[in-house]
Amino acid sequence: MTAQAFGPEPGSRAATEVAVLPRRRKRQGQPPRWLLGAALLVALFAMLPLAFVAGASVQAGWATIVKLVFRPRVAELLGNTLLLVVLTIPLCVLHGVAMAWLTERSKLPGRRLWSLLAIAPLAIPAFVHSYAWISLAPSLNGLFPAVLISVIAYSPFIYLPAAASLRRLDPVLEDVAESLGQRPWPVFRRVVLPQLRLAICGGSLLVGLHLLAEYGLYALIRFDTFTTAIFDQFQSSFSSSAANMLAGVLALGCLLLLTLEAGLRGKARYARVGSGSPRAQRLYGLHAWQLGLVLVFTVGSTLLTLGVPLITLGQWLWAGGREVWRFDEMLPALGQTMLLGAAGALLTTLAAIPVAWISIRAPSRLQRLLEGSNYIASSLPGIVVALALVSLTIRFAQPLYQTLFTVLLAYLLMFLPRALVSLRAGIAQVPVELENIARSLGRTPAQALGRVTLRFAAPGAAAGVALVFLAIVNELTATLLLSPSGTSTLATSFWAHTSEIDYAAAAPYALLMVLLSLPLTGLLYHQSRRVAGR
Repeated sequence: MTAQAFGPEPGSRAATEVAVLPRRRKRQGQPPRWLLGAALLVALFAMLPLAFVAGASVQAGWATIVKLVFRPRVAELLGNTLLLVVLTIPLCVLHGVAMAWLTERSKLPGRRLWSLLAIAPLAIPAFVHSYAWISLAPSLNGLFPAVLISVIAYSPFIYLPAAASLRRLDPVLEDVAESLGQRPWPVFRRVVLPQLRLAICGGSLLVGLHLLAEYGLYALIRFDTFTTAIFDQFQSSFSSSAANMLAGVLALGCLLLLTLEAGLRGKARYARVGSGSPRAQRLYGLHAWQLGLVLVFTVGSTLLTLGVPLITLGQWLWAGGREVWRFDEMLPALGQTMLLGAAGALLTTLAAIPVAWISIRAPSRLQRLLEGSNYIASSLPGIVVALALVSLTIRFAQPLYQTLFTVLLAYLLMFLPRALVSLRAGIAQVPVELENIARSLGRTPAQALGRVTLRFAAPGAAAGVALVFLAIVNELTATLLLSPSGTSTLATSFWAHTSEIDYAAAAPYALLMVLLSLPLTGLLYHQSRRVAGR
């Protein structure tokens, strides 16, 4: 029998191809160099705000840091911020989890409508909530109004992940607990609630970061936080050392929140082994008195979160009449908002592609480092990002100072994770075999990525674009600090009128922001239900 019967002849081309096959398999899964370089460049750019904070601290020196940080004013701001966070987050958790359980696990009449109403406050910017409440009660100011409006504005960040987790839970665990004699409340406390830990921790982190970053809400009700103090300090003394030091304290607070959330989240995971048998979630009945209390809670929450803003807007629009509809000012503001939103969303989504692809196709320690740097940088408040870009453009790239390109870079730094999460989910649903087939047909890695992977991941990319667009429409602080003179968005125009106590003239801009945000909020709601399995 010849040697050909057992395989290729030694030294032949076929033997060479067989010999190199294992080496190719070993290299499979490593990202292309250009893609890794792009991801590294995005990660380095994302770390600029942290580098700015560290550089400002080193440049100021220890004596200046002690003088500017360890003073009564900073202690007052720290106390206000801590009280705001400590009081608001637990109330948001209580409200969000209660609404999630009622809409997902109880026989509440009109559950689908109530779930839509629970997420609808996301379409209303936080500073518009504040505007509505001080229009209703001008004397509102201080800590407790700040907590009330914060809970109203940010509870959906708890409701969304909690409701999605409740849809995915395996009802067998609850059946087993009840078969052992447990009552419904102990079952919820011992079985259901521990499985909501990840959702609650993630939502609480988002709420906490928003509390540290928010400016307009607290400025309107005259409640001083680090962000309002930094903005006032920056306006009174341009790029002062005091503003930079306050920004450093605020950045440390954000990093502390990230560390605390990671510790509370723990390493426990709750997952079903195997697909299991599809079962509908159990819906718990409500007695007549329970139903009455629940309806009071849901109707009251809806009136506070949606009724007050919408009724107040209607009153101001009615009081202002036709004079407040200044289309010569409103249409340019609407056009610039949509232009910045579209350009910022596309730029941010494109920048997220390398990191998203590597996180799915080539996970490694380097990938986790690159991805984590983007999350850490985006957790910093917009005012810290804006101060960093102001300092960097003045010193190293003065032609970019106060240009629209710098504003878009700020949006990229702040909202990259929104695009990254959606893109990562979309790429994960594309079989890697499709890329391999395209490569075997002579396509380059870039062509396979663009023509195959991104084509099938388009729904996830579209969701990321929508989420970033929604964030840009409602963004205020960075746009105020970085936009060139003559730039007018819906948010900055609204703020200019409220600063002049012209609430009637501000109402049309608030209404346009809500109308722009509503469809994107609906998209977010349907996306969360689809991902959760419904």
